[in-house]
Amino acid sequence: MGHPLFATKSLDKLRADAEFVYGLKRTLSALDLVLLGIGAIIGTGIFVLTGRAAAANAGPAVVLSFTVAGIASAFAGLCYAEMASMIPIAGSAYTYSYATMGELVAWIIGWDLILEYLVGAATVSVGWSGYMVAFITNVTGWKVPASWASSPLVWSEVHRHVQFTGAIVNLPAVLITLFVTAILVVGIKESARFNSVIVVIKVAAVLLFIVAAAPFIRTENWHPFIPDNAGTFGHYGISGILQGATMVFFAYIGFDAVSTAAQETRNPRRDLPIGILGSLAICTVLYITVSLILTGVVHYTKLSVPNPIAIGIAATGVRWLETAVEIGAIAGLSSVMVVMLLGQPRIFFSMAVDGLLPSVAAKVHPRFGTPYVTTITTGLACAVAGGLLPIDILGELTSIGTLFAFVLVSLGVMILRLKRPDIPRSFKVPGGAFVIPILGAVSSGGLMYTATTHTLIRLFAWMAIGLVIYFFYGRKHSKLRRS
Repeated sequence: MGHPLFATKSLDKLRADAEFVYGLKRTLSALDLVLLGIGAIIGTGIFVLTGRAAAANAGPAVVLSFTVAGIASAFAGLCYAEMASMIPIAGSAYTYSYATMGELVAWIIGWDLILEYLVGAATVSVGWSGYMVAFITNVTGWKVPASWASSPLVWSEVHRHVQFTGAIVNLPAVLITLFVTAILVVGIKESARFNSVIVVIKVAAVLLFIVAAAPFIRTENWHPFIPDNAGTFGHYGISGILQGATMVFFAYIGFDAVSTAAQETRNPRRDLPIGILGSLAICTVLYITVSLILTGVVHYTKLSVPNPIAIGIAATGVRWLETAVEIGAIAGLSSVMVVMLLGQPRIFFSMAVDGLLPSVAAKVHPRFGTPYVTTITTGLACAVAGGLLPIDILGELTSIGTLFAFVLVSLGVMILRLKRPDIPRSFKVPGGAFVIPILGAVSSGGLMYTATTHTLIRLFAWMAIGLVIYFFYGRKHSKLRRS
């Protein structure tokens, strides 16, 4: 095994563990996984971040930002699909890293995934709150007090630090988080059914926007397609497209969450690649189409709002469509939270099974068959983050955490092709052991490089906390080290 910090799990043991599910129920089909992926991917990215990235970074070229982010996600998605078909066990990139790069790297990526899913769900809850408040106002005429529907903290670009807004708490964000947590405690299949219904509603809303808004496109809104750089990195021009890609990368988070349900899938070696690649392909097409139409209907400078799709509909004059899309957005963001809060507790679960976290995190509910302790803990932490923190900080942290995970998974595929070519793979990344994995690692790493300095500092601070926990607890209780 080499040095204990870099000891890797036995792949044969991992594959055996995939058959021993620790009380989790195998109930999900390939269609369930595709819908879970779409449920996670279509949400804040399309309903919120499209407008923000266009207004602040790329202009109409936000279409290219989505394309760049989609290509990077496709490379990573192919690598995830090969890993998932070979090691069909809960834990996502954490488990894959444990099998390829050792326990220390596995801990780092597991701790990173905790940040990704937890902060990602909190980000979505803030977007959900914005659309719900707008919907209530449009339907009833009553305005929800801003002090109870917005973050008490905001990031000031001028002073470069967090400031108080005077608000109390984003109460709708807290309430939706607690509601979704309760659903997830009840059961994975029930959660999948809930998600499937919502996916149909939100995809219908997106298609409705595409069909209804397309005739109102004004081509002059696309000129210049790539606005001249405003003098700072990331503010229009080519650098704006790249930094826009880093921001909207949040929009593609979700297909990796599919792999965390491996031990609750009926035929994981076949169904996981279908779920991962199928959901990614469908959502990429929808993202590019919506961003093109949105910037054609409304000038990009007017899209830095919490509900840009609603602004696009208002510009068409089709008032009834605004309410319909708000319903779709509310439903869509709800399903994203389901998948985010589904994935994160299962990372905790896998780490606890390995002894890196306390065994209480591996407890499965005797009736519902879900990791209820970690689900409740995650839900409470997410409710606090969504109720207090601004969406900008949350979204950037989620994107940077996801990109880091994608880099390690891409490298892991290459390492396993070299170390264990004998392991059966029902899906293989095309082009051999190097081309796609290297492109995946380089593209995701490049997007990390374009992130803001403060986002990178926050990531490193989170990682430092994780390393302290690992060296004081996880390393001493590791089952792999003991064996």
